[in-house]
Amino acid sequence: MKNALWNYIFPPRCIVCDKITEQEDGQIHENCRKKLYPVEGPVCFRCGRPVSDEKYEYCYDCAQKVYGINDSCVQKRHGAEISHYIQGKALFVYQGDIKQTMYRFKYSNRREYGAFFAEYACRKYGDWIREHRIEAIVPVPMYKKKQRRRGYNQAELFAAELGAGMGLPVCRNLIKRVRDTVPQKELNDQMRINNLKNAFQIVQNEVEYRYILLVDDIYTTGSTAGAVAGVLQSAGVREVYLMNICIGKGF
Repeated sequence: MKNALWNYIFPPRCIVCDKITEQEDGQIHENCRKKLYPVEGPVCFRCGRPVSDEKYEYCYDCAQKVYGINDSCVQKRHGAEISHYIQGKALFVYQGDIKQTMYRFKYSNRREYGAFFAEYACRKYGDWIREHRIEAIVPVPMYKKKQRRRGYNQAELFAAELGAGMGLPVCRNLIKRVRDTVPQKELNDQMRINNLKNAFQIVQNEVEYRYILLVDDIYTTGSTAGAVAGVLQSAGVREVYLMNICIGKGF
């Protein structure tokens, strides 16, 4: 009854076009669903970014991290050491209408979007999460002052809904961001490293979980995820996996 009253006062709006939806549509119009670009086909083994051909095991960015090379056409090689997080997955390619969706999710208080993304993630990657024995979900933390100004951390909203759907605990206070940083997309590689240096801190000296899923909203360079995963590993986490709502295309 409470939900029905809430929906009457504040009718649900489509996450894509932002117009009111009918009950049978849920959170997205059927026509608007076609405007999203789910991550499908061959993807980078490390970050989950779509790649142009299945013979390429890594995207250009991850190939540089793994092999230290500048060749965008990297064919399959095995046995390379991949540090920080083991593997990442993403729901949608960050192009087209979803850019406005993510803007509203982050800056316009559309907290209800977290439930839509989590439901989709459970359907698409539920088996993958179980196969990797994930014990807990950790959202990428936001700097405390920035979160107070915004009122929420969108990664936490996604993590909470995903944890409820998968029956997993969500550790919101396991790690904290102790230093504000500028957006990574504005920096070169060395500046990204310096920007994130000592930006995150573990709250507990030792973490009881060994297999953790780190979640965030948009994957750009992967530097933030790598920095957080590194801090988790230093606290005793054995394997860190990554899930993002959106990710850019690879080469």
